[in-house]
Formats: sequence, C-alpha cells, structure tokens
Amino acid sequence: MVLKRYQDAKAGYQLAKSFNAEKYLRKVGLGKEDYYFWKQIGKALVCTYTLFGVAWLYNEKSPLGWWTLKPRPKEERELAHLYERREFPYPGDEEAMEEFVAKGGMIGTTIGPKGFVETDKDAFNYQKELQKKKLEQEAQKLWVRMKNEVISELQEKGYVVEAE
Repeated sequence: MVLKRYQDAKAGYQLAKSFNAEKYLRKVGLGKEDYYFWKQIGKALVCTYTLFGVAWLYNEKSPLGWWTLKPRPKEERELAHLYERREFPYPGDEEAMEEFVAKGGMIGTTIGPKGFVETDKDAFNYQKELQKKKLEQEAQKLWVRMKNEVISELQEKGYVVEAE
C-alpha cells in the first residue's frame, strides 16, 4: 500500500515536472524577457490616468464648468466666478436633507449665484414668493393687453390717442 502511494506520487511529480509553465507564459507574452515591455506599459498607463485625473479635477474645481466645443461669450466668462456648484446632501442623511429642502435647495437649478442658497427662507415662503411674482407678471400682461384694446377701439372711433 505504501509502495502504491509512492509510485502514484512519483507519477504525479513526473507529470507536474513535464508541464513547463514558463514555456506557456512565454508564448502568451509573460516571460522574463517581456518584463521591460510590461514595465513600460505600466508607466504609460500611470501617466495617462494621472493626466486624465488632473483634467477631471480641474474640470470639477474650475469656475468655467464642463469644457465645451463652442466658445463661451465674454460676459459669461467674466461672470463665471459668481456661480458655484451646489453640494447636495447624501439622501440617507435625514437631518441634512431637511435642512437642504428648508433652504430651498430642491427649487430651481443645480447652479445658482453665490449667496442664493445661503438665504434663510424656508421652502414654503420661497414658493409663495414665486407664486406672487408670477401673479404680478400675469396681471401686468393682462393690464397691457386691456390698455391696447381700449386704445385701438378709441382710434377706430376717430379719437387721437397716444400710446405710452
């Protein structure tokens, strides 16, 4: 029995010895002579990813926003420092979300002028203010339309009316 195990182990060793791993690794380009090549590839990848990382970081922190193919107008470039990226709280943080919504964070765009987010108006009052502005605009439009109709009717009847 011991002799049988010894013979089986010797046969397995001979089989493992006949399998030359380095020969197969050399065939697929991973031999010792390819070490310099893979070292250069690694350096190139590190440099490339570093450049992309720096470009991405500049893109995140720059006041100009995402790079576009179209040129930005002079006015927009001059006013770019007035805008900042709004930081949104993590959705799982209930307290931070309530504070964010209370400051009107969910209303409007994700980019706004500095100082806009820091106002201490709660969302309800801000919504009321927006509705009031909209109502005033609609009333102004209606007033102008009615005035123009009255002027046109008076001009049709022959009166000389100057529109202001």
